[in-house]
Amino acid sequence: MKIFGALLFAFIAAAGNALFVYGQKKSSGIDNPFVFIFLMLIVCMAVTLAAVPFWGKADFSGVIKSNYIPLILSGIGLFITYIGFNLLYSRYGASEYILYAVISILTTSIFVGIYIFKEHLNYYHMMAVASAVATILFYSAGQAKG
Repeated sequence: MKIFGALLFAFIAAAGNALFVYGQKKSSGIDNPFVFIFLMLIVCMAVTLAAVPFWGKADFSGVIKSNYIPLILSGIGLFITYIGFNLLYSRYGASEYILYAVISILTTSIFVGIYIFKEHLNYYHMMAVASAVATILFYSAGQAKG
């Protein structure tokens, strides 16, 4: 089934995210989050560059020429994400990830997927979105109770 490939890639992303969150949380003693993020990006770039030859031909100039606007938008988005993650995890904690995850469902799946790219949304998807909204409400109620 098609869902198994998506689940595998989602699991890989989730495992990487868990490492990312762990690192962000452990960086909580740093006064300037930009220093940690900059150094983390150097490690990320080195690992990414080392992986490039394993995926096929590396046509950097062709990718830049044909995708410069998506590259700029993605780079700015990654910067904003890294800052948000660092501030969220270093100042609050990894358990607050639920807020990011659910808000990300709404902003990415609804705004980017459905509104911008016109991806299909069926009844089950709408129920999943409603569950995501309910998750934020339940989590907020739990936080208010202590």
